[in-house]
Amino acid sequence: MEADMTVDEVMTGIQRLIKLEENLNKKKIKKTHPQLMKNALYYFPDWESAIKKSIS
Repeated sequence: MEADMTVDEVMTGIQRLIKLEENLNKKKIKKTHPQLMKNALYYFPDWESAIKKSIS
């Protein structure tokens, strides 16, 4: 699996979803933003880690 987004783009995407008050449930994001999820899991061990790193 290769990433087609940078880690910064992934973090910005997650931050945008947070600002839009999107539900960050892993299952929902997998359906609504599959590209973001795929790239987040490329850079981070899991979805929760990607969220934590994006808001810190």
